[in-house]
Amino acid sequence: MAFRVAQISDTHLSAAHPEFTANFAHLAEHLRAARPDLVLHTGDVSAHGELAIDDLRFARAQMDGLGLDWLAVPGNHDVGNDTILGGATPADAARLARWRETFGMDWHLRDIPGWRVIGLDTLITTAGLPESEAQFDFLAEALATADGRRIALFQHKPLCRDRLSDTEMTYWPVLPAARRRLLDLLAGHDVAFVASGHLHQWWDRGLCDGLRQIWAPAVAFVVGDTGRNAGAASRWAMSSMCCTPMAGMSAGWWSRRAWSGTISA
Repeated sequence: MAFRVAQISDTHLSAAHPEFTANFAHLAEHLRAARPDLVLHTGDVSAHGELAIDDLRFARAQMDGLGLDWLAVPGNHDVGNDTILGGATPADAARLARWRETFGMDWHLRDIPGWRVIGLDTLITTAGLPESEAQFDFLAEALATADGRRIALFQHKPLCRDRLSDTEMTYWPVLPAARRRLLDLLAGHDVAFVASGHLHQWWDRGLCDGLRQIWAPAVAFVVGDTGRNAGAASRWAMSSMCCTPMAGMSAGWWSRRAWSGTISA
């Protein structure tokens, strides 16, 4: 019997944003009907948890209300952004502590038949915290002990926007130095794909420099082109109520409108 994993992302939940909560309610209804074995949220669970714990608590209550087994990794609106980018809300110990107080650990490991599912906190990879190094150690151990299972990696920021060799320092992907450390750890392991959120756009990129990358659409709202070919934007124009279901790690993305494709990992 297939084990079904549903990926959702960028819900931006907050009592101050009832429109986002309404979108989530539609998605929650769909998920309860579909009954996946695991719901995996790839970050920006809250609208402004990086500013105060209230949004994190509100978002946690909404996730618990699903009545389904779920895991979540944080996004920049949950724990702050890469410190090196110089914004007003850097990922730091205080923001990370608020997340852990509300949601528990910010990285995860879950074994399912034939697979090892790993969730990472991509916002602390450049923070210089003890937890940053602990996460790299966690990933190394998780990969080394996979024992023949395929690896499915879930995180908020995509590994890259264009190429894994990109050197540009931007808001959207994992930053170059952290990306290189992650790639060095992943090398030689059976990594089937890296699934992420953050860009609010759907795109199964297929193999990119030998590693499959899948961008999930957002639940809360869509944004414009974040740097890809504008001519391809129509294929990203998903509705705000979207999720990524996986059946035995075969996946299809749907919205209110219709199925948009099926893949097999």
